[in-house]
Amino acid sequence: MSLLTHNPIELAPLLAEVSSPERGGTCVFLGTVRPDRPAGTLGPAVRGIDYSCYEAMAEAEWARILDEAHARWPEARAVARHRLGPVGLGEASIAIAVAAPHRAEAFAACRYAIEAVKERLPVWKREECSDGSVHWVGAPAPQGS
Repeated sequence: MSLLTHNPIELAPLLAEVSSPERGGTCVFLGTVRPDRPAGTLGPAVRGIDYSCYEAMAEAEWARILDEAHARWPEARAVARHRLGPVGLGEASIAIAVAAPHRAEAFAACRYAIEAVKERLPVWKREECSDGSVHWVGAPAPQGS
């Protein structure tokens, strides 16, 4: 199954993929679009984000990240999805679900995956703001944008 989707992210299928009787700890990270900006940043409120990427490259890197998590926590099972295209306020742009025999492993593997994604996944976002402006994050703005 693809790690990228153009559809809303649903948690139930992800949880079904990782759960099993021997995995008693499950951790889920869900990243949603928010209107505010990080502390200390100025600018208009965000009203949505349009995510884009080179899908083959992003799929391969996602798979590497999940393989690395499995190598570190072999008894854990992890799945993830990242949304592409327009994502509105309050909607999920990324979800990671990890189940492991114990909660500490589940939390550690989930945190590892989200930190690796933020650092390495070649997905770019174009913030659409309340004043009509747009701002690229993670990639240079295309000419004429």
